[in-house]
Amino acid sequence: MARVLLIIAIVMLTVYCVVEVAQARGYRVRLMPRWLWAFAVICLPVVGPVSWLMLGRPVKSHPPIDRGPSAPDDDEDFLRGLR
Repeated sequence: MARVLLIIAIVMLTVYCVVEVAQARGYRVRLMPRWLWAFAVICLPVVGPVSWLMLGRPVKSHPPIDRGPSAPDDDEDFLRGLR
């Protein structure tokens, strides 16, 4: 039973990583080209997916931009100008 669960976990991890590699933008992937990551994830059962998760995944580029108030009544400067 434990062997079956281990195989299922490895298959699920591989499928997750293949989907993630396919959805990643090619210019944001680290260390290797995206096609080579896909090859590694598929052909190296445990090492490939773990390597992708640790070394190849794109990192978030920057924090979200503060766009200021979303409506005029949220903007204090606008409200000051109404007086």
